[in-house]
Amino acid sequence: MITFAKNYRHWILIVIGTIFWSLTMVKSGLVYDYGMGFWGSNGHDGVWHVALASSLARGSLELPIMAGEQITNYHLGFDLTLAGIHTLTRIPIVNLYFQILPPLFAIAIGWLVYKLTNNLWSVFFTYFGGSLGWVFGGGESMFWAQQSMSTLINPPFALSLILLLTGLLLIKNKKYWWAGLVFAVLPHIKIYAGLLAFGGLLVVGLKDRNLYKTLILSLIIYLVTNYQLLTTSSSLVVWRPGWFLETMMALSDRFNWPKFYEAMINYRAAGNYPKAILAYCVALAIFVIGNMGTRIIGLFHTKSWFYTSVIGAGLILPMFFVQSGTAWNTIQFFYYSLFFMGILAGISIQGFPKLLKILIVILTIPTAIQTLPHYLPSRPPAKISIEELDALKFLSTQPAGVVLSYPAIVKDTEAPRPLYEYESTAYVSAFSGHPGFLEDEVNLNIMGYDWQARRKTIDGFWKQPNVNFLIDKNITYVYLIKKIGTISIDMSNIFENSEIAIYRVK
Repeated sequence: MITFAKNYRHWILIVIGTIFWSLTMVKSGLVYDYGMGFWGSNGHDGVWHVALASSLARGSLELPIMAGEQITNYHLGFDLTLAGIHTLTRIPIVNLYFQILPPLFAIAIGWLVYKLTNNLWSVFFTYFGGSLGWVFGGGESMFWAQQSMSTLINPPFALSLILLLTGLLLIKNKKYWWAGLVFAVLPHIKIYAGLLAFGGLLVVGLKDRNLYKTLILSLIIYLVTNYQLLTTSSSLVVWRPGWFLETMMALSDRFNWPKFYEAMINYRAAGNYPKAILAYCVALAIFVIGNMGTRIIGLFHTKSWFYTSVIGAGLILPMFFVQSGTAWNTIQFFYYSLFFMGILAGISIQGFPKLLKILIVILTIPTAIQTLPHYLPSRPPAKISIEELDALKFLSTQPAGVVLSYPAIVKDTEAPRPLYEYESTAYVSAFSGHPGFLEDEVNLNIMGYDWQARRKTIDGFWKQPNVNFLIDKNITYVYLIKKIGTISIDMSNIFENSEIAIYRVK
């Protein structure tokens, strides 16, 4: 038994890590006595990916949350993968997304880290590294960044790690052209990963010119397959130096040191640059140490040019740029800094005394466990009721058409809340199989769509319903939430239960 544990201890650690990681996902998307439950951010992000993959599986590049618009400013790699697996296996997309792919991704990441490093400690920090939020009584994102335990709630990020590690493993085995094919796919999964990987290859190529084969091939393939990137006129990022440091200090759900925030802003506004620089440097140190947690020991090993260049770029870019529409999205550059710092921490700790290793493990575990309480309660924050599921299932059997539903009316009611009272989401499109006329305003902001004018027309319609509006906008179905309101225009009532009525426009 001891010999078995010694020979297969990496698999034991991978299985334990996979179980912990999967707890953030596997309960969501299942049906309970109150309906389909969604824990954590799955009530929004998970539903969006289900809607998008469902639309792609139908062979459509139409935006499922804004009918009539084509998908732009979004990389579809993960969602195409999800749609493709569904098409081949006929396994429901919701089960693939929440129950099947997450543990497979977790196993793959742990195994690839071990194959790349042959280091159990790197695998440990990959699964369990986290922030120091628990020390200050806050959550994992007190210092802004998502931590290891939340990897799977961002499946494109998880898949990008698999491709990154696969490419690095191919390079380690001197298969440069194959690595180029892998890295070419990477930005289609996660643009942040692609930019960091290309930059890392450029830096390491100064040391090993063979890596320019990988870089040039991957760049050519990516640019040819993503012509839209070269022609889009949208400004996806804007220059906002220090935004994450300022908001980390200012916001109540972050580090929340308002006096320090006021000092930072006042020094900068007054042109007192020596004090302003010092204040921002202190905030940066809090940001880095707070997010890195025990992984900060990775600084003792900086010999890997690729890892350190990715870590450095992943930190610097969000310090100066934010994303238009949703400013905080560029923090995802830093996710890769945290990931590779975990690998370096595993390499560094090997030379530490045994007692120090034990202390670091003791200090690391709470950084991971602090995340799980959001996903373990028996009742989730959001749901789709049994009655709504019945209505959406019926709607999915109807001929193709655009669905008009109510905009979300967010209320702080008892959990689990219906999704229409929780957040603006894509749930009608996700579970009906039809594009929505307007849903998920959060993602529309992220992708830079001008949705506000359409929202005004919808608000006008619900105040004064008019069948001509529905005909002019090519709307086929009206999805009525009876709790919110009623409608009395000439349409065919094709479904009704205690919560939902569905009408077909004549």
